Amino acid sequence: MGDSKDNLLWISWHDSAWIPILNPTNVMDYFQSTTNPFYDRTCNNEIVKMQRLNMEHLSNLTGLEYMLLHVQEPILYVIRKQHRHSVSAVTPLADFYIIAGVVYQAPDLGSVINSRISTTVNHLQGAFDEARTYSRYHPSKGYWWEFKETESKDLEDENKKSQKKSSKDKAKEESSSAFQRHRVNILLADLAKKFPIKNTPFPASNTHLPEQRTSVEDNSKVEVKVEVKTEPQGHKPPPEKKPRLG
Repeated sequence: MGDSKDNLLWISWHDSAWIPILNPTNVMDYFQSTTNPFYDRTCNNEIVKMQRLNMEHLSNLTGLEYMLLHVQEPILYVIRKQHRHSVSAVTPLADFYIIAGVVYQAPDLGSVINSRISTTVNHLQGAFDEARTYSRYHPSKGYWWEFKETESKDLEDENKKSQKKSSKDKAKEESSSAFQRHRVNILLADLAKKFPIKNTPFPASNTHLPEQRTSVEDNSKVEVKVEVKTEPQGHKPPPEKKPRLG
């Protein structure tokens, strides 16, 4: 990868006036705009355009040309830059993709591998630098690892997180604010004035409920049967005992 100023992988281009009307029929005209840095004006497309010929005549010429390779309406268009040697022999040079009207150059395989390797090396270098801070050495003991500082920091971070969570939970537990409770009291007082509570008298202790009255009347209607025992008339009473005279 070269300098970011000269490398087309670091830039993009778009024309906001064309974006709402882009379609497969005018996307090549959009790409061939004079302000597009990805378009080479020495290509065969300009020759065909100057002669007002159909784009099918590109296959009869040799040299640099651009063609619409892939369309996925309404957001994606892929344009290929290639060198034509004959009617059937071409060499692809670069691909450009248009996403939502913004033109980018597709990276080549070497650029992708170079980017992945540089990212991996950067992460590895950071890991080695961090591991070096934990290493200790003494002539009598040799090398060892010391992670006490990081453990204490982790504990402090966990304590801070737990305190924040507890404060948030307490805030969530509050059902209403003082302002809300005050407003509710005012509304309740207004409702009590509009709809006063009627005082209903309590029933006296002597009065009976309808159910109790019916039960008492039923009990009064029950006849009380009294049995009178009579002695049989066929037996005479025993004679009276007279005192003996001496």
